[in-house]
Amino acid sequence: MGGESTTRTAPHSGGGTSSGPVGSRTGQRLSGVAVALGLVLFLGGFGWAALIYRPYTVPTSSMAPTIKAGERVLAQVVDGDEVRRGDVVVFTDKTWAANAPVVKRVVAVGGDTVSCCTNGKLTVNGKQIEEPYLPEGSLAEIKNFPTVEVPQGRLFLLGDERQGSLDSTAHLTDAASGTVARGAVKARVDAVVWPMDGMLKRPTGFETLGSLSQPGPLGTIGWLIVAGAVLVLGGGAYGPIAKRAARRPRPEPTGAR
Repeated sequence: MGGESTTRTAPHSGGGTSSGPVGSRTGQRLSGVAVALGLVLFLGGFGWAALIYRPYTVPTSSMAPTIKAGERVLAQVVDGDEVRRGDVVVFTDKTWAANAPVVKRVVAVGGDTVSCCTNGKLTVNGKQIEEPYLPEGSLAEIKNFPTVEVPQGRLFLLGDERQGSLDSTAHLTDAASGTVARGAVKARVDAVVWPMDGMLKRPTGFETLGSLSQPGPLGTIGWLIVAGAVLVLGGGAYGPIAKRAARRPRPEPTGAR
């Protein structure tokens, strides 16, 4: 007959089953691996932190401006023998506070001599100490105190807010001349976490007297938790994104009839 004849060929179905978008099976496997790895990093980071860090709330302004009243800190559990000059530590001593931990800065250790003030600065072993963590314009001490020889195994501690801090200078008449046993230290403060002020600055003024403590692993732990969260969220998002992409209409191929 004079009419035009057309022939259409049905697309091959590959055995009657749809294989989905190219690479989807590989993508699903990778997303599963990402989620699993992310959970390990995320939970492992929190577990690591729970093992070596303790949270404390500082109730007074005696450590301002380093730590203000009501701020929450994370302190690494350490042995008293690990404490160095310049560390901010948490300790318990019944002569200082009955049943509460105290937060102060170590300015001298066993064998040191400490006094104030020389040219307005704290003096340890005859060296004047730069203390940039003190409130701007404040004195190293509001009152001069006699030279104290710190017994071996003990620490001399001051608050950064010298005017209102009940620290070693308030206990000079005690039997231990205001010093605290190293064994009384429970932890060393690494960071202010609420509000998020971050890691404490290194007390470089004490470097001329000896080595400083190294920061704890809090920074590494934070990166593990963040990386784990990103992997979990990224891997979990693959499925919905792939399904949405598969539902998008595909343009039909243009062919001659």
